[in-house]
Amino acid sequence: MDFLFDYGLFLAKIATVVIAIVGILIVAKGLNGRHGSPKGELEVTDLTEQYKHTVHHLEGHLYDKALLKAKEKVEKKEEKAKDKVRQEEVKKAAKEGELSHARDPRLFVLDFHGSIDAKEVTSLREEITAILAVAIEGDEVLLRLETGGGMVHGYGLASSQLDRLKTAGIKLTISVDKVAASGGYMMACVADKIISAPFAIVGSIGVIAQLPNFNKILKKNDIEFEQITAGEFKRTLTMFGENTDKARDKFQDEIEETHGLFKDFIAVHRPELDLEKVATGEHWFGRQAHDLGLVDEIGTSDDYITKACKEREVLNIRYVRRKKLAEKLAGATGEAADILLLKWISRGQRPIV
Repeated sequence: MDFLFDYGLFLAKIATVVIAIVGILIVAKGLNGRHGSPKGELEVTDLTEQYKHTVHHLEGHLYDKALLKAKEKVEKKEEKAKDKVRQEEVKKAAKEGELSHARDPRLFVLDFHGSIDAKEVTSLREEITAILAVAIEGDEVLLRLETGGGMVHGYGLASSQLDRLKTAGIKLTISVDKVAASGGYMMACVADKIISAPFAIVGSIGVIAQLPNFNKILKKNDIEFEQITAGEFKRTLTMFGENTDKARDKFQDEIEETHGLFKDFIAVHRPELDLEKVATGEHWFGRQAHDLGLVDEIGTSDDYITKACKEREVLNIRYVRRKKLAEKLAGATGEAADILLLKWISRGQRPIV
């Protein structure tokens, strides 16, 4: 009886939480509908300042205080002299209407950790649009790329976004620390320079499609499957119907055609590549990829950014999508329901360590 009482109390709590969630979501949806707000915003992080802060922090533990004080005095004097020169340049540029000369060139750092459908392109397009709006001659973009590829149309769009930078005359460098395969390499090949870590996975210039077929199971259980289409090849292979050789041949032709477009795209951006050798669907580690001409340099994004921080200002640009109130509340109430469930399951049980 105690168990039934506890179980009934638990169900009552869950029902209360669910009703509260539904009510809050309805209200939140109404509020979101009435008040239009930006879908997201840009976050800008000064990586040069972070680098300097790290260096100064470590120096404080390594060197004598008197030496550090003298060094800081010299740095301030040099910085003051640079600021004076810079102010004169800005005044002159403003007077002549040449705003592009009112600042030094920057390195903009972007990150793309791609999923199977390349949904991250939504943020990438916003980041690139923002950079194009303020870019001057000498600016550069470094994209830290990490993805094993995915849907053709998604990665095709991501590659096109990167091509906007090239069209605008902005130098594009792509760094691969872990993996840029298949659609990931489609993106990478747009760059002026590709940097790869020694053991990063690169390549996989190929196309794959696979799906299970349950037709035999359906037949065994006397289940009929009907599919009605208009157009001979509206559907080729199917998961539930009986596939024909003609459908397989058509599907294979489509795969080959997509592979051909993939190779043509790479040939445009990296014409020196021997496509017959590298467009086999294989992947290679960074050093092997360098020997084959798939990448231009062996190194990591950390090396590239650290070097840049010593020479110019480096800014990390990140577009962050705002979560709607309904999404935030749904997440919070979901966690509350999980806690209630765990409490009920653990009642009467001994602790486990």
